[in-house]
Parts: sequence; C-alpha cells; structure tokens
Amino acid sequence: MAKQQVNICWFRRDLRLHDNAALYHSLKDGLPVVPIFVFDKAILDKLDDKNDRRVEFIHHAIADMQQQLQSMGSSMEVYYGVPSDAFRKLAGKYSINKVFTNHDYEPYAQERDAAIQQQLNDAGISFHTYKDQVIFEKDEVLKDDGKPYTVFTPYSRKWKAKLNDFYLKSYPVEEYTTNFFKQSPVAIPSLKEMGFEAVGLPFPSAETRKEIIKKYKEQRDFPAIDGTSRLSVHLRFGTISIRDLAREAQGLSEGFLNELIWRDFYHMILWHFPQVGEGKAFKKEYDFIEWRHDENDFQKWCDGQTGYPIVDAGMRELNATGFMHNRVRMIVASFLTKHLLLDWRWGEAYFAKKLLDFDLAANNGGWQWAAGSGCDAAPYFRIFNPYLQTQKFDPKLQYIRKWVPEFEGFDYVKPIVQHELARKRCLEVYSKALKK
Repeated sequence: MAKQQVNICWFRRDLRLHDNAALYHSLKDGLPVVPIFVFDKAILDKLDDKNDRRVEFIHHAIADMQQQLQSMGSSMEVYYGVPSDAFRKLAGKYSINKVFTNHDYEPYAQERDAAIQQQLNDAGISFHTYKDQVIFEKDEVLKDDGKPYTVFTPYSRKWKAKLNDFYLKSYPVEEYTTNFFKQSPVAIPSLKEMGFEAVGLPFPSAETRKEIIKKYKEQRDFPAIDGTSRLSVHLRFGTISIRDLAREAQGLSEGFLNELIWRDFYHMILWHFPQVGEGKAFKKEYDFIEWRHDENDFQKWCDGQTGYPIVDAGMRELNATGFMHNRVRMIVASFLTKHLLLDWRWGEAYFAKKLLDFDLAANNGGWQWAAGSGCDAAPYFRIFNPYLQTQKFDPKLQYIRKWVPEFEGFDYVKPIVQHELARKRCLEVYSKALKK
C-alpha cells in the first residue's frame, strides 16, 4: 500500500499555531501537513532537576496545541528521543516531500539542524527553515561597512529605522488550516514517561497587559511593583508571536520595544560570535582574569545567604519561582562577579538551570555585560553597590521583606564580604588582568 505523501512542520521554539512562519509556508505548500514535536533526549538528559518547570511548560503548550489541532480533525505527533530517530520513524510511516521549521541560532541547534538536513537530503527530502522568533536576524541589521554591530545604541537606531509594517505583518496561518493532515489524536508522552514530574504551579499569563507596557519605562526597575510583562517565558518558547508583541509595543512604549531590540541584538551577537555560547569571553582579554574558585561562597550566593538582602531576595525568588526581576538579575550578577570575584560562567550556568525563561543568547549577554567581558558591557570599574541599589529600587524594602523576612533580625547571616574591600579587590584583579 502506497504511503501518504505529506509535508512535515517541525515545532521547536515556536509552540503556537497562530502567526508562525514555518507553519504558514508548510500549509501553503499544498500537501497535507503533519505537525511534529520532539522532546529531545540530547537536551533533556542534561537536566538534573526532574521537576524542571520548563519541560512542564513545553508539555502544557504542546497539549494546548493538540487540543486546537483535534478541533480541526488533525493531531500533533510527539516523539521522545533524538530528532534523527524521529525522522526515521516518520519516513517509515509517510512519503515525506518537505520538512519546514523555524531558525534556531544556538550552537547545539545549528549542529542538530545541519545533521537533520543531511539526513533528509540523503533521503531526497528538502529542508526549509524560516525566521520566526526575532524581528531582525543574522545579517539584517549591519553597520554600513557590512560588519555586525557590537554596541547596542547604534544597532537599535538602525533597527528602528529599518522597521516597517512588512516586518511586523502576521502570517495568515488560519487561511490554510484545512491543509492539516487528518488523523485521530496521537498520544503525547507523559512527563512521567520521560522521567519528569509536574510541579503544578501556575505559569505567567500569555496575555499582553497594555497598562504594564504603557508604564514600563517608569516601573520596570522596581522589583516590588508588578511592572514587567512576565512574557519572557512565552517569547522563549514561542507561545506568543514576537511580531504581535512588537506591533503592540510600537504605539505604547519605546522602553518596552527596546527590550525586544535587546533580544534581537543578543541573538545577532550569538550568530556572529558563536564562541560566546561556548563559554568564551566576548572581549578576549577578560579570559585572563584570575577568578576565585571558592565553592563555599558560590553556594551561599546560590542559596541567598550572602548577608546582602537585595542579593539574597533575588536568589530566593529565583530558587522558589524560576523567575527573577531584571534589575535584580543585574545586581546579583554584579555581586557574584565583582564582589565575590567568581567566574561569570558559574552564574550563567546556575541561571541556565533555574530560569523558566532561560535563553542562551540573552542569559550569556546579561552575564557578560555584568562581568564587563561582553559586547557593549558596563566598564569593569562600574561596580553596583547593593545598598545604593536597594535605596534606589526597593526604598520601602517591600521586595526584600517578601523574600528575606529575617533580614532585620539577629539570625540573619552576616555579610559574606565587605563592600569597600570587595570593590578594591575587584579593581586590582581586573586591572592586573587587563594590562596583559
């Protein structure tokens, strides 16, 4: 019996049926489309925490998509394994004409996609990828000499000058949904089958809160205020459209739009300078810094037991919720690298384990910014004073009281290091390394 001829749409960081570039192109191509997702063991096997909420978030998103597909008489086919095996199984089941997917810029994703493309091409199947998770990518915003920007402000000016309705237009997926391959629901592997457990806590809403975006610039730096959108996890896994969000932000808040531009900027940096995603400093001379290797101090930082209330509050919020307010991310990162003189890679790896919205490009960009080793980073001699940061951004101590209720009592830990001594030590170590 002849196998059904189909196209495949492979979902990864784009877990939605609305305004999805690869999905639009696959459905428009004419053949019935089988949507697939692979819970990739190459990624999941590296996760130590079997309560990892990111896996739970993805599982929820897939279940939502499955519900929508079932209402159209179709189904997602979800695999637990490695992508190469999933495509071998699919090739045994269908006559595959083309595979459609969206770009992923991370080093592992690049290797994976190159291997899958080779595997498919060897079988006479073409592989098509599209821009979807950013507004501008790779070589779309370059300096006049054709080189990539490494400073944000001129990049953002060029980004805004280039922006027009074409780049923010939604892909009208809804016009072609009759082209989904019709079949009965295919079971999704449970979290338990993959060795994970559901925590069951609610996830941030995917709804855009216009009032927050309007007041974003004024409120964004105060962790006690509900002043940020909490949409980062949805952007990370593509459960909302970056184009929809940028369109909304355009008329409401330039400050919020700038955050979306930073996102594009860091993805562009990762693409042009892939070494930053492989543990190397963007500015090579920063690899000469003689970091302390004090695991005891690092553990105290991880546990929120440094004796600096704003730092401890941030780390406890992260450990409890998988979220940390962006201003506080800068404070705790500066504290680890400058006050404790611990390698930024340690902090980057800890955030990678704990953050619900972990994104390699943005996480690396933020950590290297704090350490001074990144592109357009704070100069090494700018060292955040945690006490002044508290006075400025948590003046009523509401955020600190929520996460470090004992901070005014005798049982609160003594400061792990004195600010002035830490500052002096940092300046000496950094200047010595950077003179080499």
